[in-house]
Amino acid sequence: MVKIAISGIGGKMGRNVLASVAERSDCEVLCGIDICSADGISVPVYKTPAEMPEKPDVIIDYSHPDSLDALLEYAQATGTPVLLATTGYSEAQQAKIQQASANVALFASGNMSLGIQLLMALAKKAAAVLGNRFDIEIIEKHHNQKIDAPSGTALMLANAICEETDPPKHLVYDRHSVRKKREMTEIGMHSVRGGTIVGEHEVLFAGPDECISLTHSAYSKRVFAEGSVNAAVFLIGKKPGLYNMTDLLAES
Repeated sequence: MVKIAISGIGGKMGRNVLASVAERSDCEVLCGIDICSADGISVPVYKTPAEMPEKPDVIIDYSHPDSLDALLEYAQATGTPVLLATTGYSEAQQAKIQQASANVALFASGNMSLGIQLLMALAKKAAAVLGNRFDIEIIEKHHNQKIDAPSGTALMLANAICEETDPPKHLVYDRHSVRKKREMTEIGMHSVRGGTIVGEHEVLFAGPDECISLTHSAYSKRVFAEGSVNAAVFLIGKKPGLYNMTDLLAES
């Protein structure tokens, strides 16, 4: 039985992960970690990883970038693998994750949905086939409570596309301050925040006299929770390294 600790257990994603684990027979939630109130949570909740009286087999993190240092410190000190599903990390924090992965197994992904992984693969294929004849725009939509923009998933899609483009593309986040024609090497990034939109991502390829649109829509947070639990179980017994959804799917 895999014992899981959920960082950010009091939030919407943390509670969805808790519910997802409850439906499985191969794992259980040992405890939660959250600096905020975790009313209605059925397991013990601690404010920091260091306060946990028992070491979990793996930690699933859906908290806040500010929690990263404490998680990485605990993970490296105890050898506990961590699934990092939080988004909005700075470049410096991403470097810390890369450095820590030399000592402990970490899993990092901007999106835990299987459908998003397929969207990413299709976008990469389209970029390779269409070359520089099509302009590329990425539009993402989320609920009005989401803090970071663009989403981690949108950045993940853009980075995947950049692997297939020559000359290299650069990301453009805002065009209102500059009056000039679009450059061939741009990938336009657009964020919409409103209502209770769970998550929608579109990769638009606009070419001469035709457009191709690849889209993915999530209708509940449960799809991300289930993917997170699968990835957490996947991490058990893994050697130090930085893993992602591609590694998970290759082993499935």
